[in-house]
Amino acid sequence: MINDELLRELSQSSENNQQRRIALPGNREIELYPWSLNFIGDTALFTANEDGRKWLSILDNEEDSDLRSRFCDGQSQTVATKESCVLTRCPQSHHNAAVLRELFEFTRPVCIGLADSFGLGDRLGIANPAHLRAVRESHMRPVLAQQSIREMQRTGRRPDDVMDAATWAVFQEGYKKGFGADADHLKTPADIDTTVKAGFTMFTIDPGEYVVNEADFETLDLVEARILNLPWEVLDETAADFVARYTERTFEISDELRIEADVETAKRGLLKYGGVIAHAIRMHRYFKENYPAHPAEFELSVDETDSVTSPFEHFMVANELHRRGIELVSLAPRFVGDFEKGIDYRGDLETFRMEYLKHAQIARYVGPYKLSIHSGSDKFSVYEAIGSLRAGPVHVKTAGTSYLEALRTVASEESRLFAEILDFAREHFENEKRTYHVSANLENVPAAPGLDREGMLTLFDHDDARQVLHVTFGKVLTEVTAGGGKHQFRDRIMDCLNRHEDVHYQYLYQHFRKHMRPFEHEQ
Repeated sequence: MINDELLRELSQSSENNQQRRIALPGNREIELYPWSLNFIGDTALFTANEDGRKWLSILDNEEDSDLRSRFCDGQSQTVATKESCVLTRCPQSHHNAAVLRELFEFTRPVCIGLADSFGLGDRLGIANPAHLRAVRESHMRPVLAQQSIREMQRTGRRPDDVMDAATWAVFQEGYKKGFGADADHLKTPADIDTTVKAGFTMFTIDPGEYVVNEADFETLDLVEARILNLPWEVLDETAADFVARYTERTFEISDELRIEADVETAKRGLLKYGGVIAHAIRMHRYFKENYPAHPAEFELSVDETDSVTSPFEHFMVANELHRRGIELVSLAPRFVGDFEKGIDYRGDLETFRMEYLKHAQIARYVGPYKLSIHSGSDKFSVYEAIGSLRAGPVHVKTAGTSYLEALRTVASEESRLFAEILDFAREHFENEKRTYHVSANLENVPAAPGLDREGMLTLFDHDDARQVLHVTFGKVLTEVTAGGGKHQFRDRIMDCLNRHEDVHYQYLYQHFRKHMRPFEHEQ
């Protein structure tokens, strides 16, 4: 058994989980994250920082331990043995994360359900602890392991890497209220396979390539002709039957909202979203046939399109999925206005408020399910609007904004490194922006020469600079030096963030408290 004096030292409380130096037997010191301390019998497990690296530390009084041996993956080290006390440090590897999930239920993702929730994408794999510190002061539930297949490819990560990072973060911060894990923007059955294997519990189906934006303005004759080419073998009915279901009738959504459609409106909606419905059916069917016992909740995302989702179109899509037994936890329409990456909402907020209320009423009527705000980073005016409406449960997705807070930390602590990143981002912006909805003007983003530290930090308050830095993340994180020897920036960025973890965490905490506060009076 660990002696009482050491036990008391390990168990001392700490404000906001600040690292605390602990003296161990054998003249060894470690930096302990106090909220990570957990016990299995007399064995203590916790996260510690030694030699500038985080380890899973195991402290017990047995030379040979079955528990300790479970974490031995060829890299674990027994580093101190004295006074009947054995300290073993284990790397934060995939093997050890998997063992941790077996031992501690709170380190495994769960289905969040209809609780208000916040998606917290973490492209570097080290931001989630700070995210959790912000979430602790909110009623919202965290979705930590949120990353799209596209983002994983751009950052060189795998689904296992994303899940493991969330597990280590939850363990470090002692967060035991349950977290979600969102396999975001899934387009193919193969995407489902890899994310199910990694243990994700939320699956966001992305049918964006099946949205026919031209349905809004093409001639009716062309609309009718194109409808015939929809995948009716999946929809399992005729176009006439589909259209008839939504015409010459009124759907009483609420006291304030009635949904009605004439034949032309129904046909245009069918062309626009018929392929979306079919794709969602195929993906859901594949999941249920192949992983019937896997815990899962489903989101549908049609936000990354040019054409706004009308209330009728939202109702039609959700109703068709409901008719086929596909229950959604959330749906992301393409809202009115512009939701560009990394900056606040651009559009008429009063129009957004009126349209959001209609979408929320539809979500209650057909579901209930949550409305999901994609490209949700930094949409502070939208948060205020939604928070004031109190219209129903909401899910907000963020990702790139955490990367920007990492770069803010680099600019603050190692401005020379940030200068290199800034000029590299400016050089590659035009190519990297092609798959993003951004309007940044590169001419408005100054080059690094001539910028001092304060000048660099002010860039994070300007829309153009934020977007230039935002969309080049994949190139910055994966670029290698000439000859392919090592990463040009990634390792130096990670080293900076690890050495200045308190600064990094504080930037993230402040930023996400600002994101979450507008929703908190809904409790």
